[in-house]
Amino acid sequence: MRLLLDTHVLPWALAEPERLPARVQEWLVSPANDVLFSVASIWEIAIKAQIGRLSLSVTVEEIMGAARASGFQELPVRAVHAAPVGSLPLHHRDPFDRILVAQAITEPARLLTVDPMLARYSELVEGIA
Repeated sequence: MRLLLDTHVLPWALAEPERLPARVQEWLVSPANDVLFSVASIWEIAIKAQIGRLSLSVTVEEIMGAARASGFQELPVRAVHAAPVGSLPLHHRDPFDRILVAQAITEPARLLTVDPMLARYSELVEGIA
């Protein structure tokens, strides 16, 4: 299974996996699964940290390094991901969430999120809260 981590889920998976349901913890360590983190999530974390909406005890670069060291694969934002954003319904207006949904649909990958609003987009969105 291909799993795409939402921006909230990425730091939890790296530093606080106990915050995630047991099934998700198992998915993340299973060699049968590919775990992806989006460049969009790194971008969102960097912006929110800079404007004070997110307090980090580590740098964004350390988050990226930890994700790679955990075996998570970086998913760049490509034109093939960005184009479908314009045709998604306006269930959610956050541009970072919308690109993650489009990436999940395009790849395809199961988007693991704590945001219940995102589940309205696709059966590929998995609410984990």
